[in-house]
Amino acid sequence: MLIYGYGNPGRQDDGLGKAMIDLAGEWVRNEDLENISLDVGYQILVEDVTLIENKDVVLFVDASMDEGIADFDLAAVTADDNATFTMHQVSPGFLLALYETLYGPAPPAYLLQIRGYEWELEESLSRGAQENLQKAWKVLRQILKDPGRLDGIGDPKATSTENKSKK
Repeated sequence: MLIYGYGNPGRQDDGLGKAMIDLAGEWVRNEDLENISLDVGYQILVEDVTLIENKDVVLFVDASMDEGIADFDLAAVTADDNATFTMHQVSPGFLLALYETLYGPAPPAYLLQIRGYEWELEESLSRGAQENLQKAWKVLRQILKDPGRLDGIGDPKATSTENKSKK
């Protein structure tokens, strides 16, 4: 499994992806798990397509400004070559589509979006973002212990994470 957190930790809650990787890294080392790869970036780049090669599952982690997300949302990602793409950034769906173009079927992928509130130039998470990070981390730890929990998570436009993650 690859867990890829992204965002700018110098913009407060935009650093939630990196913060999750920091939590996961410590836990993975303490649990002596060798089947989990962790990576972090400011954004997803086309070059990151090589990171998902030979992975069974990919989990992207990012901050979200979406007010429709109470604390976090976990949804499946499907390959989508019409998804967001600029010369400097791509979406998880676009990265999967690129992977399929280059290598064949992409591994199952998911996007964990953690609700953030503050986006100023500062290297700290808001109190609300810290609380949401801990809620998301609790669920992610359960998934890392039992990746089969991801099987019940389907359509990215399906019901809220709280409903999906309790299956």
